[in-house]
Amino acid sequence: MTKDVQNLKETAASDAAEGSASKKKAAPKAKKSKKAKRQVSTGRAYVQSTYNNTIVTLTDPDGNVLAWASAGNAGFRGPKKATPYAASVIVRNAVERANDYGLKEVHVFVKGVGQGRESAIRAFNANGVNVLSIKDVTPIPHNGCRPPRPRRV
Repeated sequence: MTKDVQNLKETAASDAAEGSASKKKAAPKAKKSKKAKRQVSTGRAYVQSTYNNTIVTLTDPDGNVLAWASAGNAGFRGPKKATPYAASVIVRNAVERANDYGLKEVHVFVKGVGQGRESAIRAFNANGVNVLSIKDVTPIPHNGCRPPRPRRV
């Protein structure tokens, strides 16, 4: 039994010696150079304004997303998310993120019937982005699904 204990100690010692010898420092990783962001002067702005929230997405002409912002993302909660003020703050946040791409002009596509529609469009001009055109792309049913009943308040 003592021989077994000695053999275990010897193998453990030899494993430890091999492990320390085999552990070499890893070569330092090469630093990745930061990718230069492409410059987009004209893009599209999609404003989705519902009864509960407003979402703004800024894209290049091909539809690749440059920046987006929503009322919840901007710190608004509950019924405050659907207000016109929240829509103007959302546009400001999205334009700040899109400034890295050099966005100067947008074609605005508005979807929905919420309170933030008009204030979002006005906020683009207020934040230094020229609005070239405005198009309403709200889906309108040709008598499709039955709408929810009106609330009795």
